[in-house]
Parts: sequence; structure tokens; C-alpha cells
Amino acid sequence: MSCPTPHIAAARGDFAQTVLMPGDPLRSQLIAEKFLENAKLVNNVRGVQGYTGDYKGVRVSVMASGMGMPSMGIYSQELFREFGVRSILRIGSAGALHGSVALRDIVLGQAACTDSHFPEQYGLPGVFAPIADFTLLRACVETAEGMGLPCRVGNLVSTDRFYNDDDDLPESRRVNALWAKMGALAVEMEAAALYCSAARHGGRALAMCTISDHLVTDEHLSALDRQNTFTDMIRLALETAVKLETV
Repeated sequence: MSCPTPHIAAARGDFAQTVLMPGDPLRSQLIAEKFLENAKLVNNVRGVQGYTGDYKGVRVSVMASGMGMPSMGIYSQELFREFGVRSILRIGSAGALHGSVALRDIVLGQAACTDSHFPEQYGLPGVFAPIADFTLLRACVETAEGMGLPCRVGNLVSTDRFYNDDDDLPESRRVNALWAKMGALAVEMEAAALYCSAARHGGRALAMCTISDHLVTDEHLSALDRQNTFTDMIRLALETAVKLETV
């Protein structure tokens, strides 16, 4: 495969070494316009907007991943393999599985369990454990401490399904409780694929998620609340990108 790819119409060098990846293309645009200086649109295939600009003198890119592991798998693999990206920080939302996690909490995914068959493509004779890059995780934790921003570090669950056929039945709550019993903090839909792609293609990856819904208490943030609350996570990701320049 050569640049551009079927999904990214950019030249090698158009992306910075560190890429922030929200799921929503409009959030990608918002981050570029609100936080980056000299932001340039480098990809808009299928409306998946990607920008490169400067944050506190450090070159940073932001591009949407879309929803779900297949979409994240495509974009993360192409960024790592074809565009020389070194680090990807997923910034998205998640649903709390554990009673100790609250709405608006930021959860850093030390690892990502999954109900997906995504890792089976690697033909391993066992079960692969998708984990975050320790350098990224440590840099993010240290950055959050410096900002006075509380974060939870723990296991995520990456699922292939947003809707379950038994969502209104007790079985669905039982499955969530089983993950929580094993210490999983939150459920989302992309981290495991990102961690697999990073491992396979020699990149570094970390998923950070703001809790937008609570699957135990049934609380949830409105669309406006999500937009306003995610600012802390975005700033944390950008400040982490700056710190990576010294790591």
C-alpha cells in the first residue's frame, strides 16, 4: 500500500508523530479550530477530517476514527504503517461499569478486554492481551497529576455492539456485572483494536475516555454536557503530546 491509502488522502509527512483520535469527525474539527495553531486539513475522505497544527510549539495531528473496532482498525493501521505515526491517543466516551466510577471521570485504559473477534486475525495460539503503551500511560498520568486533574487507570472493555438484543433483559445487566466483578471500569468500542494495531505495527497507543453514561445507575450526560465536559480530556491529551517530545 502506498500513500495515499483508500481511506486517507494525505502525503507521508502530513501527519505529526502524535495523533489524537476522537470518534466524531466534528470533534476533530472542533479540536483543530479551538486548540491548534496553523491547523491544516490533511484528510477529508468520507468526511473523516484530519488536521495537523501546533500546540504550544509542538506539531500535533487530530483525526477521527469513526465508531467501532473495524473503523479504528483501518485508520490506526494506516497511520502507523503508511504515515509513520508513532503515537495515537484515543479520546472518546465510555459507559461506566463499576460503581466506583462516576459521570465525567476520565479513565485511562491500561488494557482493553474485548468480546470482539478482531485479535483472531493474527493467528496466535492463545488469547492476546491488548494493552496500552507504558510510556504513553506514564506520561499521561504524570501530566494529569501536574494539571491537578483526577484520572482513573484500569481495564476497559471494548465491545463490538452498541445495542444488544437483550438490552431490556436482566441478562444484559448480568454481563456488565461480570465484567465489573473482574475490575473492568468502563465499556467502549475502539481501544482493543487500537492496541492490537499498535502492537502489530510497532506504534504506541493509549485510550482515554470520559464517562458519559453509567450502566449501573442509568445516569447519562446530555449532548451539550458531553461537549463541555470533554474539554478536560482534550487538554490532557494535548499536554501529554507535548510531554512526549521529552520522553
